[in-house]
Amino acid sequence: MNEIGVEKNEEEELPIPHLWRPTFKAIVSAFVQHDYGLNNGLKNVSPVPENTAVQIKEYIEDYGQELIELPDEAWDTSVYICYGEYWNVLIDLFTAGEGLSDLVLNAEVREIDNEYLFNIRLVYVP
Repeated sequence: MNEIGVEKNEEEELPIPHLWRPTFKAIVSAFVQHDYGLNNGLKNVSPVPENTAVQIKEYIEDYGQELIELPDEAWDTSVYICYGEYWNVLIDLFTAGEGLSDLVLNAEVREIDNEYLFNIRLVYVP
């Protein structure tokens, strides 16, 4: 399998770079453990503001399915696109009852001092 790198492509959505995948797996793992504010901290991931954490919790609960860890199949459908100064990312989420669900994790990734910084925007059904 070819390594998928980070591109600054503003024209088309691309598959999630391999470099970012462990971070997104860790974020979803925290959500599975009901840590919607990422209170335990993750390297290069901004804490989720309390109001956003509450919204994420409510959206997942209202969806009515148990969120599960990200399987490798998540990378088949999850995408990102460059918006100039940052990348907008949509990670497809999976549930125990459905597998691939309608829920997505929306995040922004910025490159600062040769590191990628992750900022969680929301979990929702587009």
